Amino acid sequence: MYLGKSVRLERIFNRNTGKTIIVPLDHGVSVGPIFGIVDLRVTVDKVADGGANAVLMHKGIPRRSHRGHGRDIGLIIHLSGSTDLSPFPNAKTLVGEVEDAIRLGADAVSVHVNLGDETEKDMLSELGYISSRADDWGMPLLAMIYARGPKVKDGFDPEIIKHCARLGEELGADVVKVNYTGDVSSFRKVVDACSIPVVIAGGPKMNDQKDIVQMVYDSIQAGGAGLSVGRNIFQAHDPSRLVKALHGVVHENKNVDQAMAVLNGD
Repeated sequence: MYLGKSVRLERIFNRNTGKTIIVPLDHGVSVGPIFGIVDLRVTVDKVADGGANAVLMHKGIPRRSHRGHGRDIGLIIHLSGSTDLSPFPNAKTLVGEVEDAIRLGADAVSVHVNLGDETEKDMLSELGYISSRADDWGMPLLAMIYARGPKVKDGFDPEIIKHCARLGEELGADVVKVNYTGDVSSFRKVVDACSIPVVIAGGPKMNDQKDIVQMVYDSIQAGGAGLSVGRNIFQAHDPSRLVKALHGVVHENKNVDQAMAVLNGD
């Protein structure tokens, strides 16, 4: 591995634990300026104060969210996009290049692929292209791999998620983001079948924050490398406190009860 890539990975992963808390803020492209990402500087401040390792956003957003003060936080530039207004919202297309991320001082790039979609071949081609370009520059690549398409009956099926994780690894990603399978035993099989760090997605908005903490705790017990959770964090009542609780689980070996005590201010 190039030294540059190693240095950048250390900016988005805790070098002592080898794990990460990533907060994606890229939802404005797909669904618009929803609650929690209208004022990006405020949101980034909150998750940084809580102890997040990195935020993830599209290339036009850093100029609106760079604070020039406070706790430092890693930056991942997302290179894929689609909108919910499209008749084909799962068909992601490239909207940026690795060089865009370099000019912005980013620590990594990310690409989204939906396996099973009718445009899967295009998304795979783009992932392969970005993987090669990122490697040329020593830029870490996070691959978000989901299964969404006519033949996919259950996008949380452990066998399918194992396939998603392995595909990210085989096409050159340094980190892969997948859905959580729902239990420790099955997710451990996902992690064991993939030699790069596996982080979990947050999924749909949850009503009970304990469910988020429990999911993250279980994924860590299974050998997961952390989380990449968006709206379940930035739309929380107190994003900073929630991230602090999750930091305890991911980086401090706290259990669910201990993390909930932090969340509840006990």
